Parts: sequence; C-alpha cells; structure tokens
Amino acid sequence: MAVGLGTGTTVALLLPLLAARRLSLRCVATSLQTERQARELGLRIESFNGLDRLDIAIDGADQIAPDRWLVKGGGAAHTREKVVAAAADRFVVIASSDKLVERIAPPVPLELLAFGLTATLRRLGPVSLRDVPPSPDGNPIADYLGDVEDPGALAARLASAAGVVEHGLFSPELVTDVIVAGEAL
Repeated sequence: MAVGLGTGTTVALLLPLLAARRLSLRCVATSLQTERQARELGLRIESFNGLDRLDIAIDGADQIAPDRWLVKGGGAAHTREKVVAAAADRFVVIASSDKLVERIAPPVPLELLAFGLTATLRRLGPVSLRDVPPSPDGNPIADYLGDVEDPGALAARLASAAGVVEHGLFSPELVTDVIVAGEAL
C-alpha cells in the first residue's frame, strides 16, 4: 500500500501506531520532520517522484469547517500536503475537536516565491510574513489575514495570484473522511 504522511502533531502521534502494525507500506513524507521520524520507527520512505498515485494520505488540519473546507499549513508544508492529498485515492484528516470551527477564519497559510516577494505581498492584501524557516521546498511562508467570507472564492483568488506557490485552503472535494475525537464526519 502506498501511503502519504502529512506533517504536524497529529501525524507525529500516528507514526508510532502505524509502525507498530508492521505493515508492508511504501510511504511518502510531506516534510523532513515526518520523514526523519518515520525512518527512525522503521517505516519505508520513498521519493514521491517514483509514485504516480497513493492509496491513502493521512494528515491533520488547523481548521475544519462544517462544509468540510480545511485550513492546513501551520507546519509550513501545505504545498506538499496538498500535492499528496490530490494524488491519494483517499485523503483522511484526523483532528481533535478544538480544530472544528463554525467558519474558516484567518490566518490562511501561503507559500510564496522569493522572487518579487515584496510586490506579491502588496498585491495580496493583508498578509504577514512568518518568521519561520522556509517551506520544505525553500520558499517563504506567510499568512493571509483578510476575511475568508467565501473559502472557494478566496482559494481561486490566491491560486491565480502570481507569486503564490500554494495556499492552505483545502476544498471539500479533496477530503474523503474527517475523523474528529473518534467520530467520522
């Protein structure tokens, strides 16, 4: 089975449980932290360049709205997380109940190109650069701080903005299952 492993505290808790089952898995990690922990636990990590699809991807979320829009990217790996989720037959999100929100709210993580960064920031509106290491692919991380009245419209606007590598809004179409505090949504 080919498994995509996300980034963050949820996946960090999942990895020892997954490794203990001693399954024959081919894993793709979305960050160096996940890759390092998975290898230490004996999970087989492969380059994503050698796989064209995944059976399942498992990750957490920073926000989960009732309409199943997600915000991801607190760990700055949302671009890779979205690529992995899109390649998976099933994308399962596991989160604690404090991640449930009535509606998506800022911040929405952004991965930006360094080239023309100041001009990109100006065009995007209320955005703040994070004082964090770059993304796994070496790009600056920022947060969109404006209104998120319509997540679909904002996702489209951010996706079409020159200089934006990826945003942390995950559409309901990407999500197969959401498990919160032991319940499936």
